[in-house]
Amino acid sequence: MKIIALDDEELALEGLMAAIRACAPNAELHGFSYAEDVLVFLRDHSCDVAFLDVEMAGINGVELAEQLKLRNPDVNLIFATGFSSYQGSAFALHASGYLMKPITAEKVKRELDNLRRPVPEEKRIQVQCFGNFEVYLDGIPLEFKYHKTKELLAYLADRKGALCTNGEIITNLFGDDNHEAYLRSLRKDLLDTLEAAGCADVITQQRGRLGIVPQAIRCDYYDWCDGKKMGNAYLGEYMAQYGWSEYTNAALQQIT
Repeated sequence: MKIIALDDEELALEGLMAAIRACAPNAELHGFSYAEDVLVFLRDHSCDVAFLDVEMAGINGVELAEQLKLRNPDVNLIFATGFSSYQGSAFALHASGYLMKPITAEKVKRELDNLRRPVPEEKRIQVQCFGNFEVYLDGIPLEFKYHKTKELLAYLADRKGALCTNGEIITNLFGDDNHEAYLRSLRKDLLDTLEAAGCADVITQQRGRLGIVPQAIRCDYYDWCDGKKMGNAYLGEYMAQYGWSEYTNAALQQIT
């Protein structure tokens, strides 16, 4: 879950962010003192929930909320203010919640548990294809028993859900057909590691075939292909440490 918090009073912002962290420790949280900084941030980022103070210098919380709704109609707006007089504006904006200060973790949790627009569950496996290939579990690099297992996962990610035969994988990862036993070890390492992480649904398998489930991971390459090209993620390099990736990289360069 991606959350932004806005309050122009330093202590109030610290309290609001502490309350959010207390009941949503795994959320991606960003705090701001100025509405203008929120708008700059959201040029290249998104948010699921916005906790907004109302009375501030410059753009006030209601005006900012109107702009956020234009950018993302599904954002959950939660006003956090010391004034009750803006409840009509919050209602008109179909806000998810309206909190009166002082803000507590209990108040925040009640709102997050009853969001107007539920936030889809965050995908725990994040795959980075642009630059060097990397894979993360909840933001932490995922470790495998064998170094080559990571390349196996990279190849499956490159194939975007296609079921790959053992022969195809061996040819691309090793260049010859004398590594059947090694592939069995890599395959077991991959499946065991993902199962231990609670992410067994990332891989689908049939007899002699293996594939990734694209909907089960978060991947910069997949987002780029789907048109979510935020932050110029592709800069001419794709899984740069693997020679077999050059075919996909060449295709990407042709369409940029």
